[in-house]
Amino acid sequence: MKQIHHPASKMTNFRWVMCAMLFVATTINYLDRQVLSLTWDEFIKPEFHWNDDIYGTITAWFSIFYAISMLFAGKFVDWMGTKRGYLWAIGVWSFGACLHAVCGIFTESWVGLGSAAELARATGDTAVVVATVSMYCFLVARSVLALGEAGNFPAAIKVTAEYNPKKDRAFSTSIFNAGASVGALISPLTIPLLAKAYGWEMAFIIIGALGFIWMGFWIFLYTAPEKNKLVNQAELEYIEQDKAEETPAPKATVSAPEKKISFLQSFTYKQTWAFAFGKFMTDGVWWFFLFWTPSYLKANFGIKTTEGLGMALIFTLYAITTVLSIYGGKLPTVFINRSGQNPYAARMKAMLIFAFFPLCVLLAQPLGEWFTPSLGQNAAWLSVLMISMGCAAHQAWSANIFSTVGDMFPKSSIATITGIGGMAGGLGSMFLQKSAGSLFTYASGSTMKDGNLVEMTKELVEQGFTYVREPLTFLGFEGKPAGYFIIFCICAVAYLLGWLVMKALVPKYKPITNL
Repeated sequence: MKQIHHPASKMTNFRWVMCAMLFVATTINYLDRQVLSLTWDEFIKPEFHWNDDIYGTITAWFSIFYAISMLFAGKFVDWMGTKRGYLWAIGVWSFGACLHAVCGIFTESWVGLGSAAELARATGDTAVVVATVSMYCFLVARSVLALGEAGNFPAAIKVTAEYNPKKDRAFSTSIFNAGASVGALISPLTIPLLAKAYGWEMAFIIIGALGFIWMGFWIFLYTAPEKNKLVNQAELEYIEQDKAEETPAPKATVSAPEKKISFLQSFTYKQTWAFAFGKFMTDGVWWFFLFWTPSYLKANFGIKTTEGLGMALIFTLYAITTVLSIYGGKLPTVFINRSGQNPYAARMKAMLIFAFFPLCVLLAQPLGEWFTPSLGQNAAWLSVLMISMGCAAHQAWSANIFSTVGDMFPKSSIATITGIGGMAGGLGSMFLQKSAGSLFTYASGSTMKDGNLVEMTKELVEQGFTYVREPLTFLGFEGKPAGYFIIFCICAVAYLLGWLVMKALVPKYKPITNL
């Protein structure tokens, strides 16, 4: 234990510096993740001849590789230690983000074409080869990105548990987790403009380089609280206040290290399965809106992300998400202070409230469709408002479900359990992203162009092409809007189903003590 010279001094607040570092890391994490979704439809798709199914395959692959990596990332962080584990994670994902920029160069070299313009002009079999090769290039880059990004939340949750008592963890988590919304908030104001001014490749490189800057600050700032010279005795006692509630250990074992839960042993606890199922049902919803909202605006309203209206819509979506989600992390603390509930009961009560808000998403497609004749593209504001309710609810839900791990498991195993839950969330996202891409391509109908079966678009209809396969109809919607409404229905009920199963598995507060 470090030596404290002024134990009676006013409590320092270095734990909030750590929270700020986690917030910035998570913001960078989501900036890197968003570059593709904000550039593929307008810049990458024409160059490489992609369709929704190819994009769905790429986002699904990112999800599954992220899921697999999460399974081991938590254990890696527990084994490597918080400081070095986080450095490795952000270093790898920043490299992966920059790696996207060489996909075009590799595709040109493989196909034997000399420029992006030649790739875009390719037809017939050459266009198919361009689409296929470029897809595999992006799969490799997304794999490296996913491998590194998988370490962010296990490491961040571990730092949060180290620097906060249980009653403050959900609030601290909601703050750093708001970085996901802020990253998505900044993205539409920067990434499309960077891609338009310097090319989509430079957008990946510039955003990817931010992670390397963060690493320099982390090296000098992070130390465990009991060893940190910037944490005084008063703050340390506040951080470790939960120890006073635990049964004192025998004197001979006071200094013994905390026993860790083995990886396989983790799966024997219902608490692990409750957390994993909650993530499986809901993570894909957030990722769907993150990956597909720009495409949704273009497909349904003809709005591009490089246009002022497109940037304003995406910005507003995540501004609402950011503001509302932070209060979501504070709500359990309010319940605890007012009623004296244990942290798990307060969190589950808050999560049930948040689980009802995504039902607003059911109105997104109908409102946009009904008001387009009178409002034109401005009808998109109504759809975005409904989607923002679902996104805000997810972030509030996410802050609390992450904190349930700290409620139930010892600190030495938090990253491992978080990784297992992240794997489940990635699997859920993989199914949703791939299903969405395939569904949107099928729902649009198809026609023949240049001897190839291609997705039917408004432009092809205007050129006089006819359908080979008729568009999908569902509850009054036709074509791609029908596909989006189907996915929105799934997103709307996912949280209530997740909460019910979590409550059935762990009905009452039951921390793991039988180690």
